[in-house]
Amino acid sequence: MFTDIEGSTRLAQMLGAGYRPVLTEHRRLLRATLAANHGVELFTEGDSFFIAFDDAAAALDACVTAQRALANHDWPAPEATPKVRMGLHTGHAVPLAGEYASPEVHRAARIAAAAHGGQVLLSAATAHHAAPLPADASLIDLGLHRLRGFDDRERLFQLVAPGLAREFPRPRTVDEAVHNLPTQVTSFVGRQTERAELTSLLRDNRLVTVVGAGGAGKTRVAVEVAGPLVDSYPDGVWFVDIATVTDPGLVAFAIAAVFGLRPEPGRPMIDTLVDHAAGKRMLLMLDTCDAQPGASAEVISRLLTGGSALRVLATSREPFGLPGEVVWRIPPLSTEPAPGGGPSDAMALLLDRTAAARGGRRGGLAESSELHRVVARLDGLPLAIELAAARLRVLSASQLAERLDDVLGTLDAGREDADEGLSAYASGDFPGVAGNQEDTIDLNAASLGEARSPQTRAVLRSATQRHATMQATVTWSYRTLGPRAARLLRWVSVFASPVDLATVEWLLDDDPLDPLAVLVDKSMIQVEPHGTASTYRMLDPIRAYAARRLVDAGEEQGARDRHVAWCAHALQRVFHGADGRSVTLSLAELDPLADELRAALRWTATGGSARLGLRLAGGLDQWWRERGLAREGRLWLFRLYGRIAETGEPIPDAELAAAYHMHSQHAAADGEFAEELRFAQRAEAAAQQAGDAGLLARVIAGRAGPLIDMGRLTEAERASRDVMEWATSNGVGSEALVAVLSLAELLWQRGALDEAAELLGAARPLEAARPAERGRRTVDMLLGMVALARGDLVAAHDHLVVALRSRMAYGFRSRACDSLNAMAVRCAHGGDPKTAARLFGAAQATRTPQRGAGGLFAAYWSHEQAATRSVLGDHAFDAAYAAGAELTLEQAASMALAVEHPDLAAGSSRFVVEPETARHRADPDRDGDETTVSFRDPRTEGQPPHPRRSRTYRGALIGDGEADTP
Repeated sequence: MFTDIEGSTRLAQMLGAGYRPVLTEHRRLLRATLAANHGVELFTEGDSFFIAFDDAAAALDACVTAQRALANHDWPAPEATPKVRMGLHTGHAVPLAGEYASPEVHRAARIAAAAHGGQVLLSAATAHHAAPLPADASLIDLGLHRLRGFDDRERLFQLVAPGLAREFPRPRTVDEAVHNLPTQVTSFVGRQTERAELTSLLRDNRLVTVVGAGGAGKTRVAVEVAGPLVDSYPDGVWFVDIATVTDPGLVAFAIAAVFGLRPEPGRPMIDTLVDHAAGKRMLLMLDTCDAQPGASAEVISRLLTGGSALRVLATSREPFGLPGEVVWRIPPLSTEPAPGGGPSDAMALLLDRTAAARGGRRGGLAESSELHRVVARLDGLPLAIELAAARLRVLSASQLAERLDDVLGTLDAGREDADEGLSAYASGDFPGVAGNQEDTIDLNAASLGEARSPQTRAVLRSATQRHATMQATVTWSYRTLGPRAARLLRWVSVFASPVDLATVEWLLDDDPLDPLAVLVDKSMIQVEPHGTASTYRMLDPIRAYAARRLVDAGEEQGARDRHVAWCAHALQRVFHGADGRSVTLSLAELDPLADELRAALRWTATGGSARLGLRLAGGLDQWWRERGLAREGRLWLFRLYGRIAETGEPIPDAELAAAYHMHSQHAAADGEFAEELRFAQRAEAAAQQAGDAGLLARVIAGRAGPLIDMGRLTEAERASRDVMEWATSNGVGSEALVAVLSLAELLWQRGALDEAAELLGAARPLEAARPAERGRRTVDMLLGMVALARGDLVAAHDHLVVALRSRMAYGFRSRACDSLNAMAVRCAHGGDPKTAARLFGAAQATRTPQRGAGGLFAAYWSHEQAATRSVLGDHAFDAAYAAGAELTLEQAASMALAVEHPDLAAGSSRFVVEPETARHRADPDRDGDETTVSFRDPRTEGQPPHPRRSRTYRGALIGDGEADTP
């Protein structure tokens, strides 16, 4: 047996002349105890003893008695208590001149050197020979350790008994693996770019802080980066979890415990720690520093200034603000497909964890689209994805995706206990938190993650449960916010999309910079730089949490009404310029507002004003249909009608008429013709009740729509003429533009091309005067169709290019598909069937997801596709069609706009002027010239002329051909 006093030099310096009595008393107590157990004192030097026993059990009993005697003795002061470490080993020894000469003596000395003050370590040989153990004593197996100077490994045990300290740092032995990084039980997925970036930063900087929201994967990435660096740090890579530290003053103790350091008498732990680390080439990984941010920053600063070889890799939800700190914000997992077409990092993680949750069965192809919805909805947040995978044990991918409107309720289902623990922690229900001194903490025990009181142990359990649920994860950060930052987080949760600084300021009617900076620092709001400005985004799980807090704070009504007002203002900016004048409607400007407007509509349909909801819906009227979302528009309107019935909110007849008219158009686009007619009739009745002739004209201008959908084209034509006549007689003819365009389509359909052209020529100024319609360029589109029917490729090309360019520029994507189809026909008639097939394929690929129909033109497109197929042959047509289907709408539009303009020059392969019939004469009754041309169509070469391919046309171009000239 060997013993000595841990930190005896420091104790002697502290006590001065008082050390001698302490040392003497220490010797007395040990000798008395050892003699009583038949121990033989072989050697004594300073504070050390070398003792031999003839019985291992007696040696253990002596150690227990001695440690209790030392602990219970009345020392001059608590800090004067000597901490004695003891080591035991059993083996053969040869007596020589009153001493023992044997390697086993040295082994016993090394075991004692591995112990800490107050600890008793013994070898496996002693444990074997000591049976049975003293009463109430037991052994803890500490595993195999390599002792300094010995090649083999020794299994060490710790003696445990009442009255002896139990928790100690790891033994001071020579370990092959100089690290204590946690062993991961799950596979690491993705993050290749992030790992490389973080490794590079750590190589060039002494302090790198990984900052991100709770559940973003900070710890896992940091551990994965630190693992391969073990060989680069001779003095080790050491991991410390600050989340288990219950008091700021214990941060240094927690780090010291990992290094195997114990408090030195009369000396601050931080000084002992700095001395130990000085000159050592090591990497210290401090995890979850946001649990004790101030104390962590102080310790890091002291360590970095105390030596030049130490590097620190920290994880936190907020940076420290220390000199030389490099802040690396961890991004969410990518939701974009990997290069080469593989799954995104977020998708790969979900598939991996889903397989684990389902006993090794991975998600099938049938679930792929729904799983993509899940990872997109969770913003690539790793913890949320892990929790979602666990839900897939009981839900299908489709059911999970549908339930993610309630993110927290879905992901945290069945985990209420963890939430309750964090809620108590956040509210300060546990003593010992936030400076409460009622909880007494043993500094030695707390430095190892153990506290005496049940309350503190509950806090520690909460710390380890902080990632058990999304609620617990966000609560961990929310509890650290001040009143202004907490209010800002709650109020910004009403936004569904990233917002700029001006929007946040508008929402709060206050300067938000200070609280916004706090939320960004704490990773509760993400900054997204965009050139000269930045936007601020809240991850969806955090938004869901903040929205709950908004309700709890009684602020939901005010915040959401303010958001609705912002949306109305944003819509106003889309329809009107800075000077207040109307501008051409661009649906492209509504795309980034769509989610925001949906959030506002949800509130107006459940807790706000349905009248305001109808106004917002009116702003999305054309957007819904052009994006193939007419069904969504109908559903929102039905919800708003229900809200009106529930609250009795008065709605003016004019606004109801506009809503019903919009509803009928949505129903038509969605193929619900009975519903279309029903709401068209309601719209007329409400418009008549309102007494507004212009409104009534706009509503009844759509009378032809239901008739066309039911195939009653003659009645539809008569209805359009009647509406035009009524509107003109009542002085609101310009409001009947829809009737004019419907009539032009019907005339085109039955071949009355001259009348259609004249009607459209007169309608051009009406369309140009209406900002909500002129971007669609319907007049040019229809004139292009008339020109195609006449076989006039020059006029058709000019009009169709104008219509396509304008529709693309202003975001009318569904109508742009009609223009693509028309340009495909123009190419087919112009001798380029392969381009025609590609454009047909592109138009169909874009329109299919939108569930839109071709209207009166649908049969025409089908006929022209069949004619093009007959020219190319099935194989060539299908190949070109498929190639077109791979194009985006933008790529297809570029292809169409790049088609060479046909010309009328002599020798043109497209047109042949027939000298015997060509003539040029002025017609006093009409504007423009009249020329007879014959179009050579390779598909009909040698066949009798088709009436629409060789005919007289007048006024090829009606209008200026510019994209947007009133």
